[in-house]
Amino acid sequence: MDWRAGFRLFLVVFGLAFSAPASPALQGERDTLAEMLVLPLASGLTGAKDAPRFAWVETAAGVRNVWFAERGQPARQVTSYREDDGVPLYDVTLSSDGKRLAFVRGGDGEFPDEDLPNAGPAATPPPQQIFMAALNGGAPVSIGEGHSPSFAPTGDRLAFTREGDIWLWDGRGPARKIASIAGEVGRLQWSPDGSRLLFIDLRATHSFIGLLQVAEGRLTYLEPGLGYSIEPTFSPDGSRVAFIRYFDPPAGAAPDSGPYWSLHVADVSTGAARHLWIAPRGAGGRYMGTRSRNLFWSATNEIIFPWEHSGWLHPYAIDAAQGGTPRELTPGNFEVETFLLSPDKRSLIYAANADDLNRRHVWQRPLAGGGAVRLTSGEGTASYPSFAGNALAIIATDAVRPAYPAVVGRTLTPLGRVVTAGGFTAPESVRFQAEDGVEVHGQLFRGKGSGKRPAIVYVHGGPRRQMLSGFHPSGYYSNAYITNQHLAAQGYDVLSVNYRSGTGYGQAFRDAPGAGREGAAEYRDILAAGRWLAARSDVDPQRIGIWGGSWGGYLTALALARDSDLFKVGVDFHGVHTLLRPVPDSLSPDAQAAARQLQWQSSPMASIDQWRSPVLLIHGDDDQNVAFSQSVLLARELAARRIPFEELVFPNERHGFLRHANWLESLRATERFLNATLRP
Repeated sequence: MDWRAGFRLFLVVFGLAFSAPASPALQGERDTLAEMLVLPLASGLTGAKDAPRFAWVETAAGVRNVWFAERGQPARQVTSYREDDGVPLYDVTLSSDGKRLAFVRGGDGEFPDEDLPNAGPAATPPPQQIFMAALNGGAPVSIGEGHSPSFAPTGDRLAFTREGDIWLWDGRGPARKIASIAGEVGRLQWSPDGSRLLFIDLRATHSFIGLLQVAEGRLTYLEPGLGYSIEPTFSPDGSRVAFIRYFDPPAGAAPDSGPYWSLHVADVSTGAARHLWIAPRGAGGRYMGTRSRNLFWSATNEIIFPWEHSGWLHPYAIDAAQGGTPRELTPGNFEVETFLLSPDKRSLIYAANADDLNRRHVWQRPLAGGGAVRLTSGEGTASYPSFAGNALAIIATDAVRPAYPAVVGRTLTPLGRVVTAGGFTAPESVRFQAEDGVEVHGQLFRGKGSGKRPAIVYVHGGPRRQMLSGFHPSGYYSNAYITNQHLAAQGYDVLSVNYRSGTGYGQAFRDAPGAGREGAAEYRDILAAGRWLAARSDVDPQRIGIWGGSWGGYLTALALARDSDLFKVGVDFHGVHTLLRPVPDSLSPDAQAAARQLQWQSSPMASIDQWRSPVLLIHGDDDQNVAFSQSVLLARELAARRIPFEELVFPNERHGFLRHANWLESLRATERFLNATLRP
């Protein structure tokens, strides 16, 4: 790169800071956006199997640290990192007795075997390291490079993986490699007796279930097949393994085609396997899992698994020996987000939006029968239940408190720090209809002030996501919630839209026909949101904007391309701008051409000649989820048509922005850019 290219890149990254109006802090006002974005947020909650000891990651202003707490005792910080260095912490795990803790620092938890990120100031990418800490004292020490640490039942050995290799640390020296696997290793776990390691071997077009005898160095694959074998779990005595196998439906497959997935059980000693159950065609004929583990083996010899037979995602139970007809454990028109078994493996614990589709609570139901009991209450959301011994904890949020860990009892008992976002109020749950009659849910953040206000539509990514009536447990969407609250405090009405193809409202809503590359049907919900705001008596219909990230960036760009008369300005975080991609060879040449044409028509690029509104494009150039070239492509086309745009680019940054400084700069730029058009 010559000096001219380097100078242009410098201007791209830093130009907004020099050319835009000064931030509120520089003008002598409180920088409330910055104040809220530094609030600590907990994630990765985990517990020891046999002791009431929990651990989690806390992130505050980009500084990540591991924390540990025993029920009834103050939490203490295990690590002492102090910089917003863009180095993630994840895969926190405790030994069964809770006396040892392991975690990963470096790499990318979403793409653990890919190239290492380097979003911070380091001259070379920080390594991906496994750290071990003895919780009776002493600083964590690195025991090797890799991810997915898993303690043996006795706690004296730790297995982990890196780029297909499986490593073992036994405390007697450096970790040693014990296996090399052709694919990527996932869900690494020990057998109850500590003699075997069970894992997923993920390859390009399929995956296997692998079983490694540690002492003998012997590898067995359990009933290898042509689909994706996932979610392996041992029976309580370790003699059998259950797993799920699924196929992706072919292009153009009818909704009631199939079957596409099944349950399997294999004998550990012989490797012999059998089909336990095959999903029938129709509702639930395509596999869909929750956001956590999806297969458990109960003490009553039943296998617990997710199914959408009712049109809603629920856990079901089936006899592990006889199979038969699965029985639904959580009937109702709501969605179970995660589930697990109690320590005695006789009760189901699950997080679901059973009482309110826009928030979640945790429930318990005995597997032997009887009604479900709600374990959490209030106006907040409870997510990701986790046991430590017999103690149950969750990640809790509400309208004013970002994610924090808490033990479930008569009331929630916080394990760590709990902070409050001053001035925040709960958004109002609203519903409206798209032009084709689909009912759409959203959250309205009412702007402060009187008279006709400017308004903004916020569009989440995913699209398999759901925004809530408060802080989101995800750090990405926690930042979005803070921004929407901040914009409302500045006088904007903000409508966060849970559009079709998102989660939380049943299978028919999530798998709505014509969405995405097959017609962009979800854009009807975004258009309806803009029109709903424009029709309000307290909104100025000439001052409506839109912002979103990832798939929300795609829908933001589509809104500006198709309806600049309604959406006067937009901010597009790492959006998808052309949906063109290779189509399957199973389609005829004519069908392939038609599919490509539909992909094009569903893209913002197809309507770019109608685009008139200014847009701010924000992207990190090491994005592994949405190619940076998507924004490069759009910028060129906008420039060719003299459509006004600005750009904010972060070299080496990932999709979810690993550095707090980049989040802060992006969201400050978002506010300034919206103000320039909607509040001149």
